[in-house]
Amino acid sequence: MSKFYLTTPLYYVNDKPHLGTAYTTILADVISRYYKTMNEDVFFLTGTDEHGQKVQEAAAKRQIEPKVHVDEYVIEFKKLWEKLHIDYDDFIRTTEKRHSDKVKKILQQLFDDGEIYKDKYEGMYSVSEERFITQKEAEEGEFRQVKKLVEENYFFKMSKYQSKLIKYIKNNPEFIQPEGRKNEVLGFLNKPLNDLCISRPKSRLKWGIELPFDNNYVTYVWFDALLNYITAIGWDHNEESFRETWPANYHLIGKDILTTHAVYWPTMLLAIGLPLPKTIFAHGWWLSGDSKMSKSLGNIINPLNLIDKYGVDSLRYFLMKEMVLGKDSTFTIDLFIERYNSDLANDFGNLVNRVTIMIHKHFNSRIPEPGNYNEIDLELIGFAKTTPQLVIKDIENLKIPDGIEKTLILMRKINKYLEVKSPWKSIKSDSSQRSEAATTMYISADLLRICTQLLNPVMPNKTTVILKMLGSTSIQINNYSTNLVKVGQKLGNGKSPFPRILI
Repeated sequence: MSKFYLTTPLYYVNDKPHLGTAYTTILADVISRYYKTMNEDVFFLTGTDEHGQKVQEAAAKRQIEPKVHVDEYVIEFKKLWEKLHIDYDDFIRTTEKRHSDKVKKILQQLFDDGEIYKDKYEGMYSVSEERFITQKEAEEGEFRQVKKLVEENYFFKMSKYQSKLIKYIKNNPEFIQPEGRKNEVLGFLNKPLNDLCISRPKSRLKWGIELPFDNNYVTYVWFDALLNYITAIGWDHNEESFRETWPANYHLIGKDILTTHAVYWPTMLLAIGLPLPKTIFAHGWWLSGDSKMSKSLGNIINPLNLIDKYGVDSLRYFLMKEMVLGKDSTFTIDLFIERYNSDLANDFGNLVNRVTIMIHKHFNSRIPEPGNYNEIDLELIGFAKTTPQLVIKDIENLKIPDGIEKTLILMRKINKYLEVKSPWKSIKSDSSQRSEAATTMYISADLLRICTQLLNPVMPNKTTVILKMLGSTSIQINNYSTNLVKVGQKLGNGKSPFPRILI
């Protein structure tokens, strides 16, 4: 059985993790959890990119060795992933021997095949992006710390694969998503594609993987880092694992690294003779107001601070609900609180309170036995039966906010159903109406259970609490059938985990 393989990019360790890195990783985790509920054999990879000039400079500024610097920052990433409840299967570091040894082998293979050559370069170099840029790119002013450079380096024959890559993109519409990003890449490839400089002389950069065919040079950080997607899963040392896992189902990245993943990486794979990943999905940026979050603007949001104040599941929910994949989205505390109060406190939390308090108070804290279903009951149950498949389809199409919204719509229908049926009134009447109240509460508890299970990948902690409150933890998380809560099942104690945030 082949694995469902998804990755985040490797995060660069010249600075601490921020909201953007947290978002990509949460997104991967949510997708991973959804696919696990569909009984897929998921392999979820993340990790850190630890070589390059910016790391060397950051370490020098702190007057420590680069390895000491990256070891410290890796702890920060792992600490955050733990607090975010990221359930990854592997965390790879580019300083690990299992990676660096394979990078050297690939470099040597490409050099022996004539895919890498030495030449003199004279042109513009962006220190911030750690790559050579064209004169036009320099003039456009998008790159920082640009300087003119003349030096000998090794080049990968990337231009050789330009037409082949264009053809592949056009013949495989799922390869680059969303559509706008695919068009960006095709626009980039409509211009002459230069060969890729894949080395840096040790005279200016010592922190990197040494070229196996010339010890005066180290590998360009992007050529090194991109290979993690195959080195982590057994390329050249665990053939069975590699065969079961590659190609990746999803590379999840931010749009700022689209070119490296959608041009550099595929051409490297074509040169090695490996299939290309099934989908590269580039999401948008998180904005602070109208501006991209950046260190230079001083508007970076630390996810750890948000977790400590509002809880991890609340943050996970907001990020997944608010960003339509492919588009930019805005993060402000006011927007966060508004979304939390509207969706979690009012819709989800209110429903949890209504159902559990009513059953505790009037049915001895046990799931009541339903009577006959009327037209209103059957209409709601029919709607609930269709919701899970619609949600799953949205997740498969990476429409996470749409899947969440469909779950919320079901919640709102249950809340409306309770208002119409008003079981708190009928419970005080004769036995027939009491039976109707029991039916209402049974259906409400059962459908609330379905909503909770559908949101479990997004909010694994709070939903577990709610399932315990409903006494339905014995039901498989991926079983969305109706009538699964057991009559007489005792509810657990607790209050809704979504108290309203007061402004």
